[in-house]
Amino acid sequence: MRASNKEKGARSTSGQLRTVLIFGVLLLPACQWFEDRKAKADSDEETAAIPVETSRPSRGDIYAMYSGTAPIEAFAEAEVIAKVAGEIQEILVEEGDDVTSGQLLARLDGDRLRFQMRQSEANLRKLQRDYQRNIELREQGLISAGDFEKIKYEMEALDATHNLAKLELSYTEIRAPIDGVISERFVKVGNTIEVNTPTFRVTSLEPLVAYLHVPEREYRRIAPGQKVTIEVDALQDTAFEANVARVSPVVDPATGTFKITIEVSDNSRRLKPGMFGRISIVYDLHAQALQVPRSAIVDQAGDTAVFVVEDETARERSVEIGYADKGNVEILSGLAGDEMIVVVGQTALKEGSKVTVINALDDDETAAQTAPTSN
Repeated sequence: MRASNKEKGARSTSGQLRTVLIFGVLLLPACQWFEDRKAKADSDEETAAIPVETSRPSRGDIYAMYSGTAPIEAFAEAEVIAKVAGEIQEILVEEGDDVTSGQLLARLDGDRLRFQMRQSEANLRKLQRDYQRNIELREQGLISAGDFEKIKYEMEALDATHNLAKLELSYTEIRAPIDGVISERFVKVGNTIEVNTPTFRVTSLEPLVAYLHVPEREYRRIAPGQKVTIEVDALQDTAFEANVARVSPVVDPATGTFKITIEVSDNSRRLKPGMFGRISIVYDLHAQALQVPRSAIVDQAGDTAVFVVEDETARERSVEIGYADKGNVEILSGLAGDEMIVVVGQTALKEGSKVTVINALDDDETAAQTAPTSN
């Protein structure tokens, strides 16, 4: 007899169950193998050494500085204006020329003023002769004292008029008011100019100055005579030595700052007025201070620390820091000075981490790094 449909279904279900059981038995070892592999990988990851770079602390002078920015300006600058009207007949200097105080820069047409001066001179000579005759007449009693005094006053007034005419004529020669360099020329030959017309600008380049406004909390640290370093973007890799010339005795209540004047000399004239300077004022020095690279310092919950390598293990050392200068930080306490300091890779470290030093130093390089240096 043929099996019923119900019997066929039961046999099919039983076969499927056997198949599942067989696959389950086969999969259990495989799953266990994967779990073991994962556990081993996790264990290897936990014990894997972290690659780091190290450096020895160094000793050298380190400076405390106040830094700020300010434009470079000329110590003195004068705009030369025409004191009389006239036509420009001759220009004797050009932009970039050095001039001294009183040097002739240009000449104006002075014919009218020259004639006026000659006229006043002739009138003065005539009155002087009359005055001399009146002196003789007065001695003889032939002229009253009032008439004599009148002639005397007229002569003095005419003498003043003559001197004024000479002064006006001298103004046709335009002269430099200060020592410096011609930074701008505003006129050309043939121009007719009026009184108070700008003709030249003379700029003094020795010394150049910068005015820095410093917060009042720095007042006790800044004093005249302190060394200053000035750098400008236009002249890369060049530092100019300067000094604090003056310190304002008052603090601006509106800004809470005080003004200091910095003077800098540059015989090469590479430093120009108008350049923007980065200014560093040295106000203290620690000689032969223990220093580490700034990158070695890590912040641990508000405290500063470094990692040192001992027997391929990272050890955290709390340190007290002082001045910072040129990428280095002064260590006041916490290090002896002969440790291997982690300078790259420290952000991934914790106390007791295994490390691999990838820039291991030989004895000669170690000795060179630990030798005293001077900044």
